[in-house]
Amino acid sequence: MSLITRDTLMAFVDGQLDPAQIPAVQAYLAANPDAAAELALMQRQTQALQSLFDPVAAEPVPARLRARRIAAEQIQHRSRTWRWAAAAVVLLALGLGAGWFARPVFDAPSASATLIADAVNAHTVFVAENRHAVEVGGDDSAHLSSWLSNRLDTNLGMPDLSAQGFVLVGGRLLPGEPELGGRAAQLMYENTSQQRITVYVTAALPDRQQVTQLASVDNTEAFYWANARITCTVVGTLPVDQMQAVSQAVYVQLTEGDISAARYRS
Repeated sequence: MSLITRDTLMAFVDGQLDPAQIPAVQAYLAANPDAAAELALMQRQTQALQSLFDPVAAEPVPARLRARRIAAEQIQHRSRTWRWAAAAVVLLALGLGAGWFARPVFDAPSASATLIADAVNAHTVFVAENRHAVEVGGDDSAHLSSWLSNRLDTNLGMPDLSAQGFVLVGGRLLPGEPELGGRAAQLMYENTSQQRITVYVTAALPDRQQVTQLASVDNTEAFYWANARITCTVVGTLPVDQMQAVSQAVYVQLTEGDISAARYRS
């Protein structure tokens, strides 16, 4: 035998080599100690595997693994798949038809509705916090105003609500969608009873239209307005008359000197 390959050695280990080739392999191993050592290792591994799995291999094939049963189950599965596919096509057609006729019902929410929802969600999350209610504290209001103005790319003062019984806790920057004014600033205020209100501000919407809106969401009041410079939503759980007073104070201060601002409406 002129060539001993790895396949030849593997056949030798597995006992599947042609008996006529065995002398040549034995001679090759005698002349190549490294190959003989590797072959001995393979033989030990084969013996270990046989001792582990030969008892299992001798067991009868379980009924669930018999070829006839597997084939029958595959046919049944394919049949069910085709029935489900046909039903899905019918449902899709019905859904598309219903969607076409009902499309006005599922129009996207208005920008104001989305911003109010974002403001209420942010209010709910952060008013419950103690140590992490804000990113920058109210004791550094000058820095807070400069930082948020730069991030929103519009001038943002810190409304003084002391006349309404509230002091500035601080503020934070929140993400936002470009078509909804981009990033948002949240200012938080607190009174002596530890009741908190938040002011949610973004840059102006692309249409820069003047809008005012009042919403009530899960016992939370939200006063929203938009003009050519900013959008603002004041959020809190105070009685409506107090919320109106706070909202009007915020509006007057944030739009002071802004001739494009609409007049505040309760």
